[in-house]
Amino acid sequence: MDPVAALEEIAFLLERDRASSFKSKAFRRAADVIGAYSADELAARVRDGRLKRTKGIGDTTYTVIAEAVGGAVPAYLADLRERSGPAIAESRLGLRAQLKGDLHSHTEWSDGTTPIATMARAARLVGLEYLVISDHSPNLTVANGLSAERLQEQLGVLDELNAVDELGGGGIRLLSGIETDILLDGTLDQAPELLDRLDVVVASVHSKLRMESREMTERMLRAIEDPRMNVLGHCTGRLVEGSRGTRPQSTFDARAVFAACAEHDVAVEINSRPERQDPPDDLIQVALEAGCRFSIDTDAHAPGHFSFLDLGAARAEANGVPADRIVTTWPVDRLLEWAGSKKRAA
Repeated sequence: MDPVAALEEIAFLLERDRASSFKSKAFRRAADVIGAYSADELAARVRDGRLKRTKGIGDTTYTVIAEAVGGAVPAYLADLRERSGPAIAESRLGLRAQLKGDLHSHTEWSDGTTPIATMARAARLVGLEYLVISDHSPNLTVANGLSAERLQEQLGVLDELNAVDELGGGGIRLLSGIETDILLDGTLDQAPELLDRLDVVVASVHSKLRMESREMTERMLRAIEDPRMNVLGHCTGRLVEGSRGTRPQSTFDARAVFAACAEHDVAVEINSRPERQDPPDDLIQVALEAGCRFSIDTDAHAPGHFSFLDLGAARAEANGVPADRIVTTWPVDRLLEWAGSKKRAA
């Protein structure tokens, strides 16, 4: 099989299984190295041992490449497929089949692991038609949040990627966005004039998650009233499993917050990450009764995380969320019209 494809599939499967990012990065780095060689040159370098001495190629990645060059499915890849299934399901059913976009993803510009184009190819691979690049905002320094200057630079990169066939065949549209912090006073963590330029604004609480319920409610309500905000990200901030341990959910007046989301047409995110599962089922029901729209997002930090859409769709389906109230089932033009309508009305 194609050795670059083998390395990238291994990285995808490791990311999907939430293995150490160092492992997946090693396979992606090796794929970048050998991508510069023709098939004949790569085979020659395997035969004479030069590849083994090449920077960026380790013992494991060399074995994978050699087996693929020899025409076999590498044993490492075969074992991953057997243990966790293929990278991409052959068929998508139910609500998952209706998802067209993802409004919440991160790249190496903040705390993601790969370039924008790599994330875009993976999103297209799982069947998406559009992807919002929503890296973090300046206040979240631990996640390398984007300053105003860096965000403007990223907007130029997105324009370039959308303008040329940079993604290997096209087929996905990249939308500009941000996951902006909801600051302690409820304001959004980026210059208003920059937020006005973005296609989609996801706003989330990342700090002081254990603040008193009344104060948290006021903080969230002020953010929701901002006409630039489109999606309320992982609203409780909880962690239910995973390498970061567990974290209880924030407390706030859910009925008041979701009533405000419905009033101001802010979608409630159903965060698909296994360690978040946010909101919990009881709060999805409160938001549903309040008349909210929803956005099923991956919060992807690596290409393999786009497979989490299956989990988010399953939770929405189990909770009886109608497909038309999920903005990520909409075609891109309808999504953009909805996201921009509040800004134009303000």
